[in-house]
Amino acid sequence: MSKNTLIPELRFPEFKNEGEWQKKPLEEALSFQTGFPFDSEGFNEEGRGVRLIKNRDLKSDDKIVHYIKTYDEKYLVSDGDVLVGMDGDFTPIKWDKGTALLNQRVGRVLTKKKGDELFFLYFLSIHLKAIEEKTARTTVKHLSHSVVEKINEPLPIPPEQQKIASCLSSLDEVIAAHSQKLELLKDHKKGLMQNLFPQEGEKVPKYRFKEFEEDGEWVQTYVEENCLVKGRIGYRGYTTEDLVGQGEGALVLGGKHIQNQLLELRDPTYLSWEKYYESPEIMVEVGDIIFSQRGTLGDCAIIDREIGPATINPSMVLLKNITCDAWFLYYILIGDRIQIEVRKNRAMGAIPMLSQKQIKEFPFLIPINPKEQQKIASCLLSLDALITAQAKRIEQLKLHKKGLMQGLFPKIQD
Repeated sequence: MSKNTLIPELRFPEFKNEGEWQKKPLEEALSFQTGFPFDSEGFNEEGRGVRLIKNRDLKSDDKIVHYIKTYDEKYLVSDGDVLVGMDGDFTPIKWDKGTALLNQRVGRVLTKKKGDELFFLYFLSIHLKAIEEKTARTTVKHLSHSVVEKINEPLPIPPEQQKIASCLSSLDEVIAAHSQKLELLKDHKKGLMQNLFPQEGEKVPKYRFKEFEEDGEWVQTYVEENCLVKGRIGYRGYTTEDLVGQGEGALVLGGKHIQNQLLELRDPTYLSWEKYYESPEIMVEVGDIIFSQRGTLGDCAIIDREIGPATINPSMVLLKNITCDAWFLYYILIGDRIQIEVRKNRAMGAIPMLSQKQIKEFPFLIPINPKEQQKIASCLLSLDALITAQAKRIEQLKLHKKGLMQGLFPKIQD
């Protein structure tokens, strides 16, 4: 490992004798174009005109806005352009959603030499992250074109730039292919659930395993007929004074421990043993389901493994199965029918919420034969295993890319 901060830890063999990277202000290699404050009277969500790129569009397509008035063509963005959000998250992205207009508070990287865009996508992802972390400690996170252009960090010779960009973009293509496969698996699961469970107005599913085709209609039931619904009420709540360190109490499960309707034990919180033993009815066991009644309503996860002594916080209810297959009940809860009930029954206020009574009265259909419940649950569990494995594969690839980037670029000095 080199002690020289102007030489990366990892280097392709053909560049090992090229010496140090050379420090130079970025304005010698690129300029940073900021977007235009387009007139909001020209905005529409009906697809008329040219798509507008707002800060949020760099991360998702939840709300696409178009612009119908006249504009200067210098603000037109094409696929392959490198864009940067100028508020909050400075992570650069390669635009791939077609011709669009660069709105205010979004910037575009314009390289002096065509073909250098990919290298600076990766270069800026490192250096803008460092700027983001510094500003987070001092002020509101805003980015200006001058901050980008004045970055003064070491750069390699053009052939080495191209080699680094080619290596990392190839890895990005692999990640994108695996991500697409993950989305296809999720879409397949969604379609499968719609076929394995009766839809609105129906009493039998569209697809039924052969051995159950003569078992007749599914019957209506309610959450409270299939499980105990328990939560924190009255004096059985707790205060911050009751929270303790790891090893000194029981794990407290909340909404942050539900990720994509799966249990994820991150950022743990612990409750004193005294408060934990006050509420034995909400002691968590394998097979229980935690269900969010405040905040992100309807989020749920099944306790699929031993996690040690645990309880729930006041934003959750605990569903303890008493009649049907636990995994079948879990898939019922994340399915369309229950989620529609969640949206229909939520009380709107400062914090959206559901009462325990509302949750208990959620209706759904169920097959009489427990074996059919188990077969459906087993089928979906197998698919979930594939989805989980694929998601882990993507995370491993992203970690590999992160490590590779740390090695291919000289370390940033404070």
